[in-house]
Amino acid sequence: MAKFKVSFNKERCKGCSLCVVFCPMKIVHLNTEEINSKGYNVSHVVDEEKCVGCTNCALMCPDSVITIDKF
Repeated sequence: MAKFKVSFNKERCKGCSLCVVFCPMKIVHLNTEEINSKGYNVSHVVDEEKCVGCTNCALMCPDSVITIDKF
């Protein structure tokens, strides 16, 4: 079971990929198969088990669409 839960407000995501670039574990990816109502591809976590809770993704997001909860 994952120690951290990473959530994205997909409707506010602009697909800038800063979260992808700054994730040290390389588990955040841009989902090219999902588009929000504004027409942007949204980010998501591909392997939450590997998340170390560093919060880099949330800190780098210019629109504050990422939240990280610890279990």
